Amino acid sequence: KAKYVGGTIENLSNGTDGTIHATGLTSLRFTVSKGVVQVPYNQINLLEYGQKVDRRIAMAILISPLLIMSKSRKHFLTVGFVGPDGQQQAMVFRLEKGNVRPTLASLEARTGIKITYQDEEARKAGKG
Repeated sequence: KAKYVGGTIENLSNGTDGTIHATGLTSLRFTVSKGVVQVPYNQINLLEYGQKVDRRIAMAILISPLLIMSKSRKHFLTVGFVGPDGQQQAMVFRLEKGNVRPTLASLEARTGIKITYQDEEARKAGKG
């Protein structure tokens, strides 16, 4: 389970709940009640994990100020990719704690891209 908290996907609203599927052979899928967003693994060029959303990481995407000010530890995954139009795109997800390690490991294996960690604390949480 995951929550889409921001990005460049026009047909997804911030705060949309869904399920990330990072086990398919060819693409990352985010399934929501209205449908599926698919990103081929070979189009992904950034995977970043952290426990806070930084302006650099959100790639100038507007994130709710309430989300940033929250005191509980949150787990964020940023997926950068080249869209069908050739433009850089991004999706930022909030992951549940129990889903972080398997999701990161699967994405690294499927894309061949190493996860970038925001800081040492994120590295420990992401790698266990």
